[in-house]
Amino acid sequence: MASNFKIFRHQNSSNLHLKLFGDFDGSSAFELLNTINDFNRDNGKIFIHTQGLNCVDSFGKYVFQNNISNLKKPHIIFTGEHAADMEING
Repeated sequence: MASNFKIFRHQNSSNLHLKLFGDFDGSSAFELLNTINDFNRDNGKIFIHTQGLNCVDSFGKYVFQNNISNLKKPHIIFTGEHAADMEING
């Protein structure tokens, strides 16, 4: 994991907000996937705020996008400067 990567988590009602900080690489992608997997609300949304990211490594994006489909999770919404970098294809 990038040594400066952090996830700050805030939950309100049925939604989860994840604020990402630092550099997003392959290990960071797995940390984010594990955090999403731990969210146990069936009907809530997950907001992933990317404005705190310095950069999104192409391998980190690949790892995230190719593993998120394995999780049965609610709708994920990306916000912030790097939202387009993180969007899930397909």
